[in-house]
Amino acid sequence: MDRIYNRIAGQSLERIAALSDGVFAIAMTLIVLDIRIAAPWQVHSERDLWLALVALGPRLLMYLVSFMTLGIFWVGQQTQLNLFARSDRTLSWIHIAFLATVTITPFSTMLLGQFITFRIALAIYWLNIVALGATLLWSWSYAMATGLGKPDVVDEATSRAMVRRIVVAQVLYALGAALCAFSTYLAIAAIMAVQVGYALGLNWGGHRTRAPG
Repeated sequence: MDRIYNRIAGQSLERIAALSDGVFAIAMTLIVLDIRIAAPWQVHSERDLWLALVALGPRLLMYLVSFMTLGIFWVGQQTQLNLFARSDRTLSWIHIAFLATVTITPFSTMLLGQFITFRIALAIYWLNIVALGATLLWSWSYAMATGLGKPDVVDEATSRAMVRRIVVAQVLYALGAALCAFSTYLAIAAIMAVQVGYALGLNWGGHRTRAPG
């Protein structure tokens, strides 16, 4: 009975996409909630208001960085789902694991926004990105190993491009995070540069690919 259930469970790609859209929408909304202006009774002049807005700088910066992070991984996941012919129980749970890392993003964003000069906070944020990339790579590798890709669309070149895109991104993120040895702001700037490059579709891997994300 269990074997029969495992064979028929979790086959809907549409349900995975629907759940993912909802989780991403909530996560993208939650990261903005950390941007809170000072209470009205703390602001008594134009200068007080200006200083309160300046103090929001780190949180605004992390909001932009995390919004791009989530946007890039949303596109990456949707690209994968569009290339799959079907799902199965294991693939569904892999994507649930991926979504678990998405839901951690508001926390790691808030932590780094509040402690932006602390290397530990940056390391936790970077590990969040590593988890996002690792689960997405796990999803693709599993789908290719079990023949879940669309045979008329997914060829060997496309598969290599998908893997290369994720791996190159993670290497670049790691190099950027390593700059925290000099300055966490420098590390964040490097991570943001990688994100902007991927959002603009720059050819980081040195190869032309059809795989967006």
